[in-house]
Amino acid sequence: MKTETSRLVIAKAKTEIAIIPKMANRHGLIAGATGTGKTVTLRTLAEQFSLIGVPVFLADVKGDLSGLPLPGGENAKVNERIEKLGFTDFSFEGFPVMFWDVFGRQGHPVRTTVSEMGPLLLSRILMLNDIQSSVLTLVFKVADDNGLLLLDLKDLRSMLQYAGEQASVLKKEYGNISAASIGAIQRGLLNLEEQGGEQFFGEPALDLNDLMQTDINGKGYINILVSDQLMQSPKLYATFLLWMLAELFEELPEVGDPEKPRLVFFFDEAHLLFDDAPKALIEKIEQVVRLIRSKGVGIYFITQNPLDLPDAVLGQLGNRVQHALRAFTPRDQKAVKAAAETFRASPGLNVSQVITELEVGEALVSVLDHKGAPTPVERVYICPPHSRLTPLSSAEREGIIRQSLIYGHYEKAVDRESAYELLKVKAEQREQEVQATAAQKKEAKAGRSQTDNLLAAAAKSAAHAIGSQIGRQIIRGVLGSIFGGKR
Repeated sequence: MKTETSRLVIAKAKTEIAIIPKMANRHGLIAGATGTGKTVTLRTLAEQFSLIGVPVFLADVKGDLSGLPLPGGENAKVNERIEKLGFTDFSFEGFPVMFWDVFGRQGHPVRTTVSEMGPLLLSRILMLNDIQSSVLTLVFKVADDNGLLLLDLKDLRSMLQYAGEQASVLKKEYGNISAASIGAIQRGLLNLEEQGGEQFFGEPALDLNDLMQTDINGKGYINILVSDQLMQSPKLYATFLLWMLAELFEELPEVGDPEKPRLVFFFDEAHLLFDDAPKALIEKIEQVVRLIRSKGVGIYFITQNPLDLPDAVLGQLGNRVQHALRAFTPRDQKAVKAAAETFRASPGLNVSQVITELEVGEALVSVLDHKGAPTPVERVYICPPHSRLTPLSSAEREGIIRQSLIYGHYEKAVDRESAYELLKVKAEQREQEVQATAAQKKEAKAGRSQTDNLLAAAAKSAAHAIGSQIGRQIIRGVLGSIFGGKR
């Protein structure tokens, strides 16, 4: 099975089903119950994009995508699928891969700064309420106005402490800063640090251009975010991926409708993005999904149930792969019906019924044609992957990381002067000023005390002298009276 630059073959029934590269940035959906083949579909799509020179970013949630750099052939089911679909020119091969890891253990460290994350997304990670979010936004504003860079979490902690201590002064210009809200944010930061979030904030920050590389053979690099540990903090995982989308949206120039995407972004466990998300955040996500395709970026959401996504987002996903759904409960039945209704009908195919009957690796697929219209849905088998399904060993992974184009750049953290250092200097200066003022007051008090003592002694001496003189005069007067002496 050879991939042509004009089409990406992803499935086959009687004929091959292919995504048109020019329509690949109209986004997509991979849905289905657990164990129905979503991860293999994701792998197949990533390989196809790589083969036509399109870089890919994906999260390895379960830890079973690391075999992408090496050729396959070891899996009997893959070989069976190749034979079943009649591929006579199928070849196993590996793909250029970069591993990334927020914790820096199984890939290049991924960092961003607190400022780049911004108060809206940070509030989402910290699970702040509206009042606490407003205070956090205010603290960011104070930092900006005073030229204080917020790069890592200690910068933000220092800024929060400063805002709390100077609340009465800042209130006149910025509004009320409650101690309760500052305390809640500080506790949220402590919880984030315990989840490993402290390693995520800092420098060198991720350069998005490093995600959009091709190798010497013209294959697009597949960037794998190691996410098995990150998924233990689902809000951090979802917010991190959302931050990446937002950064791509902000930084990439408009390119209209290119012949193929500049980057394809797979968002696995997409329901986590929308769970308990505030309205303002959902509106931001909808905006990014709607407009980022003009930057040449395609987003493919992977989730169990199409109903996990808001209608405004679901309506933007033109290329769809629907694996089996179960209909055990009323909600399951509703999901089956909703999924069926999103497809363009195909004569003789009862979509609602077929969705519950699909085998593992089988799917209902509809893609966009050359005019951007969805094709009639077809029941197909997903093409087998070319790469190795077995995960890499630790030694194999380490070898690929060390051979990477960017090895050494992100491995060492940089801590330049920012809010923490500047506020520390200010605090030391204030302390010195307080100590100097206290010393001056003490010295002045000591001087006054000495003067007071001298004056007291002089007064005492004078009083003594005066007292003695008056005494003598009285005695003289008395004695003079006694002795009757007037001269």
